Amino acid sequence: MPNVLIIGPGGIGRAIAREQSTRGWGITLLGRSPERVCAVAAELPECTTLVSDPTDIDGLTLCAPTPREQRPGGFQAVVCSVGSVLLQPAQRISAAAWRAVLSANLDAAFASLRLGIELMPHGGSLLFFSSAAARIGLANHEAIAAAKAGIEGLVRSAAATYARRNLRINAIAPGLTDTPLAAPLLTSPAARKASESYHALGRLGDPAQVARVAAMLLDPANDGITGSIVPVDGGLGQCRT
Repeated sequence: MPNVLIIGPGGIGRAIAREQSTRGWGITLLGRSPERVCAVAAELPECTTLVSDPTDIDGLTLCAPTPREQRPGGFQAVVCSVGSVLLQPAQRISAAAWRAVLSANLDAAFASLRLGIELMPHGGSLLFFSSAAARIGLANHEAIAAAKAGIEGLVRSAAATYARRNLRINAIAPGLTDTPLAAPLLTSPAARKASESYHALGRLGDPAQVARVAAMLLDPANDGITGSIVPVDGGLGQCRT
């Protein structure tokens, strides 16, 4: 049985856990909140859990022996689906808020990369999440766009560094996806309609669809893909209607 460690069992992380479980993968979930981790784990067979801070770069790496003990067969994939959203113009973003966005997105990605390298010494797949906002200019996205663009740079550089160790490193760049994280942006029918209109397909992203693309990238049969940023954004980053 192949095994995947999913760091951040939020809306997209939960969808990936469900998808990989249906494909026969063993799931290990890691997150800061014991309640959230256990709630998702209860939905899945062959699921183990860990509670740790995904943004703690040194602390997350130090927990590497624990996942190995839980999955004696080792891991074939690590997914970092940790993130946050902050939509404000730069002059309204405090220093603390800026650092929080970088921590929740870029620090978590870097920590997950180091953990994945420790857990998969003989190769495997690492998957991260960027955003369409890193590709195009969207008003009031300065902080999140900078953090996600950093993830894209991290993915491409690490893919080159670790290719000879047979580690494939990719990212998915969604548009606005209908998850609990996006809920504050969709508080009324008018707000939802406005958000949908930004996407060429005229609809928000579906976590299950993102999870199916994730499954494609994690599948060892697709081992020719690395250093790629795959848009799953309804056309937001590529076209206008």
